[in-house]
Amino acid sequence: MNSLFSSYKLKSNQIKNRVVFPPVVCFHYSGNDGIVNNRNLDHYREIASGGAGIVITEATAVWKEGRLAPFQLGVWSDDHIEGMSRIAATVKSQGALSLLQIHHAGIIAPESVSAEVKCPSEDEKNPRSKALTLNEIDELSQAFIQGAMRAREAGFNGVELHGAHGYLLNQFASSYFNRRDDDYGGNIENNLRFATRIIRGIRQKCGSDFIIGYRLGANSPTLDDGILIAKHLEQAGVDLLHVSHGGILQNLPRTPAGFEFNWIVYSGTVIKTHVEIPVIVVNEIKTPERAALLIEQNMADFVALGRPQLADPQWVNHVRNHQEPIRCLSCKPKCRWYEDSSLCPARNRAANPNQ
Repeated sequence: MNSLFSSYKLKSNQIKNRVVFPPVVCFHYSGNDGIVNNRNLDHYREIASGGAGIVITEATAVWKEGRLAPFQLGVWSDDHIEGMSRIAATVKSQGALSLLQIHHAGIIAPESVSAEVKCPSEDEKNPRSKALTLNEIDELSQAFIQGAMRAREAGFNGVELHGAHGYLLNQFASSYFNRRDDDYGGNIENNLRFATRIIRGIRQKCGSDFIIGYRLGANSPTLDDGILIAKHLEQAGVDLLHVSHGGILQNLPRTPAGFEFNWIVYSGTVIKTHVEIPVIVVNEIKTPERAALLIEQNMADFVALGRPQLADPQWVNHVRNHQEPIRCLSCKPKCRWYEDSSLCPARNRAANPNQ
C-alpha cells in the first residue's frame, strides 16, 4: 500500500497521498439560494478528516438557471464566497488539496430550475431546449471564469471544470450532442473552443499557480475522441484530468482480457498514456488493494473513491493504519446515501453492530 500513500507535487502543492474524494452532490442539503449551510460544512469536515490527499467539492453551479437541481450549491454570486471559504478552510486544515468543481447542466437542467434549457444545439426530443447564441456563450464563458475567481477568493487551491456526464461542457465537446455549424461545432477544435476560452480565461485571471482540473467524459462519443479531447485540454492549460463517462452508453470501449477494472477505469488508464499531466481514475475501485494496484502499475496518478469514503469517511486513515475500513455494500438499484445519507446501511451497521 506504500504507493497509495506516496506524495505527489502538483505546481507548488505537495499532495500527501494518491487518494481523491471525488465531487459527490449532497442531495437536498442546501436550499434554492445555493449558499453553503452547516450540513454542507459538517459533511466536508467529516470527509476531509478521513485523510484523502485531494477533496473535490461537489458540482457547483455558475448559472442559477443551469443547475442540475434546485438544491445545488452555487458560485454564480459573490454571496456564495463566504460559505465556500468555510469549506475550503475546513478541507485545507486537514492537509488536503481543495478543489471546487464548477458546473452547468445544459440540456439536463430540470424544469424546476428553468423553463428553458440552454445547450449547444436544440434537441427535437426536448421542446425546452434552446441553442445558445454567441452572446450567451460569451456570457457563460465569463460565468465560469468568474466562478473560478470566486473559488480562488474563497481559498480553494483550484477548480475542476465538469466536462463529463452529459453536462454542458461535455455537450459542447461531443459530436453526439453538438451539431453546431459555427465556430463552436463541426470538429474537435471548434467543439472545444468554449472550454478553451474558459481555461485560458481562468489562467489569466487566477494566475499560473491556480490548479485547473477537468472532469473528462472519455466516450465523447468514443474513446478515440476522448483521447483527442484530453490532448487538446492539456495544450489549452489543464493541469489535472479526472476521467469519467460521457453521459451516453454507446460506443463503450472493451476492456482487454485480464483487465481487472471496468471500462471507465480502463479509459482513464488509456488516456494517461497519451498525456503528460496527472490523471485521476474513478468508478468501482472500492478496495485498498485495487486502488493501490492502479498506482503501483503506473496506470493512474490518483484514484478517486466516492462510495467507499461515503460509507466510511475515515477510509484513508483506516487503510494507512492497517485497519479494515467499513465496506460499501453497493446498494441496488441506487446508493442509499444519495437518497438520504442517514440511510447508508454500511454506516448504520458500523454504528450499531448488534442490530
